[in-house]
Amino acid sequence: MTLIYAVLIFCVLIFVHELGHFIAAKACGVKVNEFSIGMGPAFFKRQKKETLYSLRVLPIGGYCAMEGEDEDSDDERAFNRKPAWQRAVVLAAGSFMNLLTAVILMIVIAFWSGQPTTVIDEVLDDSPAYEAGLKAGDEIVAVNGESIDEWSEVIAIIGGSESGSVDITVLRDGSEMTLSPETQYDETAGREKVGIAVDVEHDLFSAVGNGVKNTGDMTVMMYDIIKQLITGEVSTQELSGPVGIVYMVNDTARAGAIYVVYLSALLSLNLAVINMLPFPALDGGRLLFLLIRKITGKRVTDEMEGKIHFIGIVLLMMLMIYVTWNDIVRFIAPLFS
Repeated sequence: MTLIYAVLIFCVLIFVHELGHFIAAKACGVKVNEFSIGMGPAFFKRQKKETLYSLRVLPIGGYCAMEGEDEDSDDERAFNRKPAWQRAVVLAAGSFMNLLTAVILMIVIAFWSGQPTTVIDEVLDDSPAYEAGLKAGDEIVAVNGESIDEWSEVIAIIGGSESGSVDITVLRDGSEMTLSPETQYDETAGREKVGIAVDVEHDLFSAVGNGVKNTGDMTVMMYDIIKQLITGEVSTQELSGPVGIVYMVNDTARAGAIYVVYLSALLSLNLAVINMLPFPALDGGRLLFLLIRKITGKRVTDEMEGKIHFIGIVLLMMLMIYVTWNDIVRFIAPLFS
């Protein structure tokens, strides 16, 4: 099942990415010679009008082969004959689709998990909150005199309390009252608690906002990690390839389906971010050359750009071999020791 999950995630994310290029290419009038999911020998082919659709045996990639993408072409619908802005749209469309996929998945997670309110859903029996008189349905409006808007603020104030008790102001039946339960230290959570559970609201509008916000936070985190890799603060041995991802899928599948969805969102966003880096052979590198050639004119030839992208592909393959070896040493070698 782990392998099936991993293959499905790989195939879906690659399909989404290449579909972005395909849709943008068709919209801009670019001729698409082949749309393929997977690499290696094809086990399924179907020609439909000008485009060959294929499925290949290795679920480790895919491509949208456009006329004039890597070579000169006299075809009026060739990629290299389109205006620079249209080529930029086509190149960026793959990462945009992965970004959009990550946002949608994060919205699904946010809706599934729900948004904590400040209304008490349950008071544990024999807890400090129960002894102090707190009840289910009470709306917390302040803790220790500080106004409360979100449940995270309640956790922060109660969890950091050092006085042995907290003053919790609640709204009950239209009237405010302040109750003062003692706090108990929870070693598992590593903070003070009083024994209340929050009511969770499943609201689509809140989920959309949280999904977008969480995707933005993850994007910032990824760029921070890339920066730390460049500066040496994070070792390249921490990188993972396909083998490591399979092991991550295995761990998340054990935790539950929603964690698989979260990992899929993370991988989709990772694919979007990595592809937009200004490195040869990546979409970001192609966009960079598009800008350079727009500024310099014919000084950078198609042949020169093609050679640089080929070098980029070789370097990326070497990186893939390196991270795969790291994964083998990290995950597989210990099984035989």
